[in-house]
Amino acid sequence: MAHSVLFDQNQLYANTGNQPDGLEFYQTQYTDPSSSGVAAHGSADEFYASSYGTAMPIVERSWLAAFGTGAFPNEPPLMEELGINFQHIKSKTLAVLNPFKPIDTEIYDDSDMAGPLLFILVLGTFLLLSGKSQFGYIYGVGLMGTLGIWTILNLMSQGGIAVMRTASILGYCLLPIVFLGSIGLAINLKSSQIGVLAAVVPIAWCTYSSATMFVTVLSMSEQRLLVAYPVCLFYTSFALLTVF
Repeated sequence: MAHSVLFDQNQLYANTGNQPDGLEFYQTQYTDPSSSGVAAHGSADEFYASSYGTAMPIVERSWLAAFGTGAFPNEPPLMEELGINFQHIKSKTLAVLNPFKPIDTEIYDDSDMAGPLLFILVLGTFLLLSGKSQFGYIYGVGLMGTLGIWTILNLMSQGGIAVMRTASILGYCLLPIVFLGSIGLAINLKSSQIGVLAAVVPIAWCTYSSATMFVTVLSMSEQRLLVAYPVCLFYTSFALLTVF
């Protein structure tokens, strides 16, 4: 349906019979967007007509949409944009639980800290429920120990390793200490000889898992014992915090 933007020129110049020279009129064309754009993209229920005369997709508005793509094409999920990969978290956790399984080095290319922060929070919560408020010591020992091991690994290896990757590996391998903290909810680890002996198994477990990961990532198979020694001291500190 064509119409004049300025005014109706036929009605204005009906009596004169002529039109002014040099005056041009801009003609617009209005079309129904539901007849063309919607048919090309989808049903009319999935689109709405914008002010520009084009069909736009209706965006899902809910709290669940915040964790997905939000109905936008080629839009990565929010968790992926934040660097949280649940598949990598699962793979790294299973690698710690089964340290004898061959390690896929590709999952350690990213410096994922979601799992380590979760394990530290759970460990601190278990200790708090056991009557030990050790959150400050946990973060302090974790920070200083990570920086120390990162320095040692960069001095020993040729390629080096980033500090966040070091923290990620050390944090994921803290999982057996978290299991030790859960045992402390049932028995008093400090006054029981079984509790003290039970602390040896998580230390050895954490040490073997993290040392294997560092040796695999940095190609330091001949220096496994040298890598395991500072790592063992690191996890022994967490075991002491859990037991005493």
